[in-house]
Amino acid sequence: MSSPTTPTTPTGQTAPGTLVLAATPIGDPRDAAPRLAHELLGADVVAAEDTRRLRRLLGDLGVVPRGRVISYHEHNEAARTPDLVARLVQGDRVVVVTDAGMPSVSDPGYRLVVAAVAAGIRVTCVPGPSAVLMSLAVSGLPVDRFCFEGFLPRKQGERSRTLTDLASERRTMVFFEAPHRLAVSLEAMASVFGAEREAAVCRELTKTWEEVRRGGLAELAAWAADGVKGEVTVVVAGAAAVVSSVEDALPAILERVAAGERLKDVSADVAASTGLSRKALYDAALASRRS
Repeated sequence: MSSPTTPTTPTGQTAPGTLVLAATPIGDPRDAAPRLAHELLGADVVAAEDTRRLRRLLGDLGVVPRGRVISYHEHNEAARTPDLVARLVQGDRVVVVTDAGMPSVSDPGYRLVVAAVAAGIRVTCVPGPSAVLMSLAVSGLPVDRFCFEGFLPRKQGERSRTLTDLASERRTMVFFEAPHRLAVSLEAMASVFGAEREAAVCRELTKTWEEVRRGGLAELAAWAADGVKGEVTVVVAGAAAVVSSVEDALPAILERVAAGERLKDVSADVAASTGLSRKALYDAALASRRS
């Protein structure tokens, strides 16, 4: 545990403190790193996204912090960041925790990190559970290259523009999503990326009702339409290699049509994934079938 005595430099000046970003379990409290309890116990300040959730975690860990516990969330982080930086400059050890996972990753913390770095404060972290990495690991999709896109915009137009920008992304993509918006987001992804683009919906990871649902985006959207509960992470396969011409795309279209898919649907799907003209693909396939 940290010493209650304020550290000083060899010149007698107060040594700057340390900002600790502490990962918390995403579901099962047994996943907490042993060091997490040590940091919460010895911190001068614990800044928590939700102090009620923190109290439950402290109970699970059997820890009573000796320092001050304050709330630090999206609605007050702008106001509280200067005060926390001042405490850090004075030599305090400030531990930031969010409801689950690593602070600053789609959660409060980034603003404080930027301010602490600008003030010359040491920033470190307690590693721990990650919904991003766990979802990738269990998705069954390529994990050699990936990107994290956080939450999609709530407004339809902004969401469509974001997905359009990602349509040609070759890396596996990871998204967070609220359960009540999951079906809409999957439908939007299917529209832009293609109905058959492979994806996985990872729900309630590490919890009792953990579930990983795999399939094409349209299939997953239909499943989610009945309602989904719990914390959700979506993993989507990257775009296939770019097809440069209608002629290059034609064999795959004809194969899918021969397997029973509608030419109109296949043409739209291939157009969305390649950027080629849907009409040109349709006309070329139609002409090939007639000949």
